Amino acid sequence: MSSGGDDIILDLLFYHRILKRLVAVELKLGRFKASYKGQMELYLKWLDKYERQDGEEAPIGLILCATANRETVELLEMERAGIAVAEYWTHLPPKAEFEAKIKAIMVEAKERLARRKLLSPGAGTKQIEYFYDPIGDGEDDDD
Repeated sequence: MSSGGDDIILDLLFYHRILKRLVAVELKLGRFKASYKGQMELYLKWLDKYERQDGEEAPIGLILCATANRETVELLEMERAGIAVAEYWTHLPPKAEFEAKIKAIMVEAKERLARRKLLSPGAGTKQIEYFYDPIGDGEDDDD
């Protein structure tokens, strides 16, 4: 991409057929920085102006980084700009620690959704539990 004589280099660009939109992905090695929001907004605006086709939705962005402070991400209101931030792991922790982390992430996600009133209490719980327990624990799944 080029803007005002400057080259803009995006790490990854995908097209999501179901969502009918471009998905820009930026990979970061370290901790999330607030400046990454502006960088991704530039990518999304450029893609919207020069690459978006008729019938497509506005592009969205994903910033992958080693760590991110959830409060900082929330304060930046990234979702309003169509940007999400996610953390990656460079290695998997032991199984028990991994399961505990996944459960904590899911609890935090449910709390954030509830604060935004996007998820009523109890709604979607079964799908969220399935995420971190795909084999099942032998309990009745019909309730």
